[in-house]
Amino acid sequence: MKRAETIATPRFLDALSYAMELHGTDVRKGMPSIPYAAHLLSVCALVLFDGGTEEEAIAGLLHDALEDHPETTSTRIIAERFGEEVRALVEACSDTPPDYRGGPKPPWKGRKAAYLSRLETAGPKERRVSLADKLDNARCLVADYHTQGDLLWSRFNAGKEDQLWFYRSLKEIFGAAKGGGFLVEEFQRTVSEMERLIDGSR
Repeated sequence: MKRAETIATPRFLDALSYAMELHGTDVRKGMPSIPYAAHLLSVCALVLFDGGTEEEAIAGLLHDALEDHPETTSTRIIAERFGEEVRALVEACSDTPPDYRGGPKPPWKGRKAAYLSRLETAGPKERRVSLADKLDNARCLVADYHTQGDLLWSRFNAGKEDQLWFYRSLKEIFGAAKGGGFLVEEFQRTVSEMERLIDGSR
């Protein structure tokens, strides 16, 4: 097997180790048999498949760190360990306020609306990491819908209609950005499948 010498750098491996340190005992929401690390690795793989840089790949591994483990990590720790570019990318992919340090999060709809607003003016690197994250999430939703139907929404903070609003908004923003490519096309296709499934359940 050929070694991935271009990505398996000490810095990347350190990021992988740190991501496992933070998320190693986490599981997918409502799916206790699936380690959350599977999502982080999928996001990283999609970023690299789309031609992303090492910084983007590391941000893919750490994109949920500030949201999920603010009591353990911070923008300062990420910047000191992986650099300012990674810190900026991770922060751009977080939907919690910059001063979030744990506890109850602000209301779901407001957080997502602010995230969408920032995404409209984000640079290509921020969009790529965000797109990889949302594509993997959308794929999981579609797969789960086939087996669970509307029952799957009970494990989220927002219901079917709000989730559909969010993914349709993402579809519009990603589709309007320059540069397109496979990830955008795959996201559009996946969200269209989600819409078909949801419309069929009404």
